Amino acid sequence: MFATRVIVSLFDFLLMVLMSALVIALTYRVFVKANPDFDMGAEIKKGNTATGILVATILVSASYILMAGTDSSVQMFRMHMLAPSAENETLGQIFLLILAHLTVSMTLAVISISVTLRMFGRLTSEMQAGKELQKGNVAVGILLSGVVLVSSLYVREGVAALSRALTPQPSIGRVHIVK
Repeated sequence: MFATRVIVSLFDFLLMVLMSALVIALTYRVFVKANPDFDMGAEIKKGNTATGILVATILVSASYILMAGTDSSVQMFRMHMLAPSAENETLGQIFLLILAHLTVSMTLAVISISVTLRMFGRLTSEMQAGKELQKGNVAVGILLSGVVLVSSLYVREGVAALSRALTPQPSIGRVHIVK
């Protein structure tokens, strides 16, 4: 049992290391490439602090959302390893479910952050946040960062609920009610 707990803990650790690298690389690429207003990567290279603040906040927020899917994935693996039963999925099925959870979580993080920024941009169109951000307006960078953070706080709970709902649950038997 001790060895199984260590294996589960190592899996948890390795998944977190992998996810941190994956989230950073994917989120950075997706948001830098997806920005229609200007090249965020070029602005960061030029030292645009406002853009750097926003991109850093996007990375943190996407990671926060993705952790909701990661938590349920680790629980699936832990349940499979520590409470084996004939009804459990195979290890291969568990890994496919984990991959699906993480893919859904990442997709929801990217979509929700993008939609939130677009909606905020439309609601405050007179500000022209993209142009101000490109000019290096730190106040706009901080404001947009706040918008992304608030969005991620709410979206994370939705992703966690969805992820828990999609996690296979063990059968605990049947309850017979006698009249």
